[in-house]
Amino acid sequence: MRRLRWLIGAILIIAAFLFIAFYPVFSILEWQSGWLEKAFFILIFCGIFCAWRLLIGPTAADRAVALDIFGILILGFCAILGVPTGRDWYIDIGIAWALQSFISILAIGKYMEGRGFDE
Repeated sequence: MRRLRWLIGAILIIAAFLFIAFYPVFSILEWQSGWLEKAFFILIFCGIFCAWRLLIGPTAADRAVALDIFGILILGFCAILGVPTGRDWYIDIGIAWALQSFISILAIGKYMEGRGFDE
């Protein structure tokens, strides 16, 4: 039963990525290329899966990993938004977010391990 759920999930994920890759989506923003628009939608799709794992995750470690991946996705959003707009401050926001996400995941890991923050 578990393998069947994994197979159905894998088929749905592959179908969604192929749909995003080959179907012309309507533009939300004025993009310079179709590739950036499709990358933006793939990041949104991955964010939905991370939110699912964050809410439903069976263990606290799964939730911590999903939170860390959210930080990486925010960095990807900032990079993709920085390219068509030509604004450098999106990259600065992404770097600051990545540093803050890294430090918070370290703190969550120490808390889950049962150690204090001063150790």
